[in-house]
Amino acid sequence: MALIQDIVIVGGGTAGWMTAAALSTVLRGRYRLRVVESDDIGTVGVGEATIPMIQRFNRVVGIDENEFLRETQGTFKLGIEFVNWGRVGERYMHGFGKLGQDLWTVQFEQYWHRLRALGRAQPLEQYSIARMAALANKFMPPRPDLGNSPLGEIAYAYHFDASLYARYLRGLAEQRGVQRTEGKVTHARRRGEGANPGQHPGHVDAVVLASGERIEGQLFIDCTGFRGLLIEQTLKTGFEDWTHWLPCDRAVAVPCESVKPLTPYTRSTAHRAGWQWRIPLQHRIGNGHVYCSAHISDDEAAATLLANLDGQPLADPRPIRFRTGMRRLAWNENVIAIGLAGGFLEPLESTSIHLIQAAIQQLLDFFPDQGFSAGDIAEFNRHSRFHWERIRDFVILHYHLNQRDDSAGVGFWQDCAHMKVPDSLQERLDLYRSHGRVVRRDNELFSEVGWIQVMEGQNLVPQRHHPLAELQDADATEVYLEGVREVIAKCVAFMPDHAAYVAEHCAAKPL
Repeated sequence: MALIQDIVIVGGGTAGWMTAAALSTVLRGRYRLRVVESDDIGTVGVGEATIPMIQRFNRVVGIDENEFLRETQGTFKLGIEFVNWGRVGERYMHGFGKLGQDLWTVQFEQYWHRLRALGRAQPLEQYSIARMAALANKFMPPRPDLGNSPLGEIAYAYHFDASLYARYLRGLAEQRGVQRTEGKVTHARRRGEGANPGQHPGHVDAVVLASGERIEGQLFIDCTGFRGLLIEQTLKTGFEDWTHWLPCDRAVAVPCESVKPLTPYTRSTAHRAGWQWRIPLQHRIGNGHVYCSAHISDDEAAATLLANLDGQPLADPRPIRFRTGMRRLAWNENVIAIGLAGGFLEPLESTSIHLIQAAIQQLLDFFPDQGFSAGDIAEFNRHSRFHWERIRDFVILHYHLNQRDDSAGVGFWQDCAHMKVPDSLQERLDLYRSHGRVVRRDNELFSEVGWIQVMEGQNLVPQRHHPLAELQDADATEVYLEGVREVIAKCVAFMPDHAAYVAEHCAAKPL
């Protein structure tokens, strides 16, 4: 077996340095790793919100949680609050972790569905420790030593400054032998372009810098963002456009001053033709307005954002243009696209970092030798497509499942409500409407609990519940549900304030 020797990561930012940090950790100096990036090329990096899977990445790379949060001005995240997504004035939270406690033959939520239909259940959020702790601005990591207590099962993620995270990962990667080359890549050279193409004539052979320097490699990772310098500009891979389902095509971002309390959750507020994110960091709040340019002008979008900040803006609004969709192939020839080079899904459910992480894991699972097996590459691409499409469906769900009839957003939101959704999403909606069932397929990212919270939060009520929920007496079920709710309330009362926990364990130095 002829092993690859040279791996070149083109582009830095979060995607490039996450890839470099992971590969340098796992490969342990057996391969030459090089990152080529230019300080003159900006990144999209803003305040970044994540999901709990990032803890796995940090463990693999050997990151100390408190140090990482200090270095990135980070805070903790227990979920995402959605405002105005069902109807104007309504709000709900997609909290991490489980709902309630299992009772008998069916899932907890099926007993809740039954009791809710009888008018004998409390709102769903009261059976989730993540949601109740977030609403109380409380946080603590899980305490497995507490046995069956909800305090032993707290799921959480992070908010952090993406630029600082990339810088932090760069330091780790360079300590582990990754070489960084400063320079702007002007173009790539393919083997078939030379006089002697040799093995794999379509492969990228080298990237050429503006200085004339030529950097050769056997495996190239494209982390050049929306440009897709290798995967698209060089290999012409093609792009699958999803804007007919997700019509937002622009964003404007601006940081603002911090305010109290320091909330342990992201907030997404629906506006006339899009939505606004709010990501609380230690030193500021990250804000942005994702919108559809067919329904609102750039100036109107910026004005909407500035009018809905919690504190004074700290910079001028920064415009971002994008197109929702994915490359037809994430791995083409000897190039693997990671991050925005591979596609874009708006950050409504904080999946941007996860998609980077998932691509890195897939690369490790299907790591090539110099033979570049066509079967391995095809399976990598099947895995990639499956996860992108399932996350796509989850994001579409939020738009489609709205009942907005307010005059301000009638055109955009009604278009979303009446559009034909992918068959894979329609099947889920039909299944839930029937008996409140959600089926998680092939270890897709979002679990049953995530789907339930969004569908319930946006007023999709099942017509019936699981028949086996009837095996438990209604009075006994009500007592059980009330017991779960009371235990969670007591646990939340025990938890420390989020800001106090951050101050004690991971307070960052002033910038």
